[in-house]
Amino acid sequence: MHPRCDETPQWALLQGHYQARGRVLDLRCAFAEDAARFAHFSQQAPHVFADLSKNLWDRQAEALLLDMARACRLEHSRDAMFAGQAVNSTEGRAALHTLLRRPRGLALPGDEPFVAQALQEVHATLDAMLAFAEAVRADAQITDIVNIGIGGSDLGPHMAVRALQAHQLPGRRFHFVSNIDGHELAGVLAGLRPESTLFIVASKTFTTLETMANARSALDWFAAQGGQDVARHFVALTANVAKAAEWGMSRTFGFWDWVGGRYSLWSAIGLPIAIAIGAAGFRDFLAGAHAMDEHFRSAPLAHNLPVRLALLDIWYRNFLGLPSRCIAPYHAWLQRLPAYLQQLEMESNGKRVDSQGRALPMATAPVIWGEPGSNGQHAFFQLLHQGPDVQALEIIAVRDSTHGLAGHHQMLLANALAQAQALMQGRASGCGHRHFPGNRPSSFVLLDALTPASLGAYLALQEHRVFCSGSLWGINSFDQWGVELGKQLAQDLQPRLRTGDVAGLDGSTAGLLQRLAGVGGRAP
Repeated sequence: MHPRCDETPQWALLQGHYQARGRVLDLRCAFAEDAARFAHFSQQAPHVFADLSKNLWDRQAEALLLDMARACRLEHSRDAMFAGQAVNSTEGRAALHTLLRRPRGLALPGDEPFVAQALQEVHATLDAMLAFAEAVRADAQITDIVNIGIGGSDLGPHMAVRALQAHQLPGRRFHFVSNIDGHELAGVLAGLRPESTLFIVASKTFTTLETMANARSALDWFAAQGGQDVARHFVALTANVAKAAEWGMSRTFGFWDWVGGRYSLWSAIGLPIAIAIGAAGFRDFLAGAHAMDEHFRSAPLAHNLPVRLALLDIWYRNFLGLPSRCIAPYHAWLQRLPAYLQQLEMESNGKRVDSQGRALPMATAPVIWGEPGSNGQHAFFQLLHQGPDVQALEIIAVRDSTHGLAGHHQMLLANALAQAQALMQGRASGCGHRHFPGNRPSSFVLLDALTPASLGAYLALQEHRVFCSGSLWGINSFDQWGVELGKQLAQDLQPRLRTGDVAGLDGSTAGLLQRLAGVGGRAP
């Protein structure tokens, strides 16, 4: 059992350092006093460069945080995850999403006995999935691909397909349906023809309520429109092959219980990505992630980018008390990145007890939110610059563009640089309305280009960052019991909406249900 971060001697030292220096640190003075601040707090990792110098910490804070990570045996926790140990303690499972991008036949020190066989199964499934993706790409009749899934079966593929548009096969349209609200599915179906559409139904158990309801409606639409050959036009991504066959879906690609939903886009769940960018592109995507895996696995903590980001997150959440982190990608095709990162971090680390079931005395996951950068400047950046509360900001920029429109990319990058500069420097004014206090923090993450490899590396970086902060807080980042209760209650309430039965319900739920069910009259 590893000590929790607040149980280490360094925790008290960090509290003392915050009181003495951290709460009064001024970034403008910090740069003036340390000519090497940028060099120290910036780092190149595989495919990703990060500048952390405009954050509210100093070298002593980082050194204490690193000592705390060592006291928490973070490296041991990392190695246990890579080896396939049951780090998902509440479910008694490994969390081996890194195995999904490990090269064929590669053994790591300490691998659990089952890992070698699991890696063979991973590559057999990968080969079959990519062969199918290439067959779909070669089939000129298929013009539309509809992915039906929710949570990790939607957010990752949806984000990645949008992000990698420059690498997509022309002449294909990709649609993503996740919401149980029928307006979403109906809007997609309105523009489709059954003979030219491939439906991908993604559900590990093939029982997910929203996904199965949407799949049933898609099958009904397919039949009503005269569609022929369900087996050709529907493919299932599931571990429940028998259940999929009952639905008439004979083509399935599976995955394993050690793959969590929010970590699954590297598995068969990534089929839409593979169809979009091809087998070679998907292998590049996996290779970029594996390069970041190797960096995380082997780099010393002081030069380990996922670790440094996680330590900054701990510093902000538990010492400076910052409640949220804004994600501002300065690339339109990264539009879905904030939503993807919301699930990755808030579902992983939004916990109130540690892995031993003990109530935590400190805050855990921050609220993750955001929007593409230039849009955000005309919406919520007002709050970042002049709001009373300080928020952490993370800017993601891409050096090279692919569109060729003169002047646009330089303008975009100038805005990204300017916002980080303005947040730090501020501007003094005797008029309070025009005064910018400055000393507002930001991180700047830079990709040379938005490619399958760089996106894979960036996403793996974020996965490992979340794992590190969760390990230091002593929580299990791989379960998500918090999503279950509402789903269970919805199963009870659904038939009540037909009958108006409110027996045993609290007053508010009963009153709302009656209004929704049309019982007892409607509001004027």
